[in-house]
Amino acid sequence: MTTRWIEISVGGFVIAAAFSLLLLAFKVSGLNFNADDDSTYTVYAHFNNVGGLKPRAKVTMAGVNIGRVSSIEIDPQWYDAKVTLRIDNSMRNKLSADTTAMILTSGLLGENYIGIVVGAEEEMLADGGEIRDTQPALVLEDLIGKFLSSMGKE
Repeated sequence: MTTRWIEISVGGFVIAAAFSLLLLAFKVSGLNFNADDDSTYTVYAHFNNVGGLKPRAKVTMAGVNIGRVSSIEIDPQWYDAKVTLRIDNSMRNKLSADTTAMILTSGLLGENYIGIVVGAEEEMLADGGEIRDTQPALVLEDLIGKFLSSMGKE
């Protein structure tokens, strides 16, 4: 009877460990099963180059996560990258119309994300507003290419 109790306890421990790892994987990946979009609003940002930015990338302000990238597409009017940002409702009426968006990299070769810097204008970005003051991603390959071409000219 003792052997059976040990086998059941080990089985329960293995199931609990597998469930914990699955939960941790979902938490780390940033997946959200909340279908309720009432907690966010949409803002668009236009970039010349998005580099390695991907949908579901973080949107931060002062290092604090305030939203996610929803989609990235070509704007047919301006022929640049139109990035759709889903910003938390807690930031509604706090982002001014002259807000700046930058594509940043965490670490030297880390993931790309968007950093927001609030401007000083009194008019606020509404739902569906556009951020035009943007700084594109720094692509490491482009920087290396420019460095090598400048070395070749000397």
